[in-house]
Amino acid sequence: MTSLTTDAPSGVAPAPDARAPQRKRPGGKLGSYLLVRFLLIFPTIFILVTTVFVLMRSTGDPITASLGSRLTADQLAERIEAAGYNRPIFVQYLEYLGRVFRGDFGTSISDNRPVTEIVLTYGAATLELAVYAMLVALAVGIPLGRIAASRRDKGVDASLRISGILAYATPVFFAGILLKLVFSVWLGWLPVAGRASTDTQIELQRNGAGTGIYLIDAISTGNPAAVLDVLEHAILPALALGLLTGGIFLRLVRTNVIGTLNTGYVEAARSRGVNERRLLRQHAWRPALVPIITVIGLQVALLLSGAVLTEKTFEWKGLGFQLVQYLLARDFVAVQGIVVLLAVVVALTNFVVDVIAALVDPRIRY
Repeated sequence: MTSLTTDAPSGVAPAPDARAPQRKRPGGKLGSYLLVRFLLIFPTIFILVTTVFVLMRSTGDPITASLGSRLTADQLAERIEAAGYNRPIFVQYLEYLGRVFRGDFGTSISDNRPVTEIVLTYGAATLELAVYAMLVALAVGIPLGRIAASRRDKGVDASLRISGILAYATPVFFAGILLKLVFSVWLGWLPVAGRASTDTQIELQRNGAGTGIYLIDAISTGNPAAVLDVLEHAILPALALGLLTGGIFLRLVRTNVIGTLNTGYVEAARSRGVNERRLLRQHAWRPALVPIITVIGLQVALLLSGAVLTEKTFEWKGLGFQLVQYLLARDFVAVQGIVVLLAVVVALTNFVVDVIAALVDPRIRY
């Protein structure tokens, strides 16, 4: 009987089977993944801008809210008309969107300053505090989380978990007051408030350093006493804000490392006689990093919002401190612009975190 199939001639490779699954090139989806994540920034910002605009306008026009008790009826009507707040709300919304896309976030009513100038003036202080707090959170949360995971269900683990819960549950302003009471009032070790002493601020101004980040400016003066003074003023606010986030990292690291230690490939390595310390360092730690990196990005928003209370508690004159002043003055134009700019920063930070997570774990791309 003649076979219905014929063999390929010798030396000729057989044609590939179209039904066979094709291997994906490593990293082939990375560009698409990052493009999608980047494009998602725009609807996110649009929703945030719209929400903030509606909430701010729900109290009425900003001129009346801020200056209603200080202007006559004619002056008030003139200011409202000049600012365009007597036009339909939808028209105001479209105009505001147009200004935002041009980079114009409005001008404050109480002191007549562009919001972008306010953010540039005070944002450096908030950024400096957020960096200090993040360093404290990482230095506390990650090592203690690894220790808790390696000593699961033991006394050390229980103590660390309770400490993490207390750190996360304590209001940041209450933690700040306690730290000031103990280390400033009782012990007298650290300054009570401010970003630097008066002498250091005068020296920074005289030196002409203009980054707004006091540590960098102090280093540029070449004066170790100024650097030490800046760091001493930063310790308590950084601890108050950083320990809150450190409690989150501690529990997150513990949970993810324990989950990774129970996976099949780690069990296989354990059965080959690999010791627990090496398992943690070489097999369990990197896969556990992905959710940790993601949460670090999300905590940027927490640090920026928590900085409002921390800056007020420690008289740290940054963007959060200034935001409180505008809220007290009912200057909703400035409040709206600052909140929108912070939202843009948070959205961009989350995109950067997505990029880092995709590079650490290629599985995220697919």
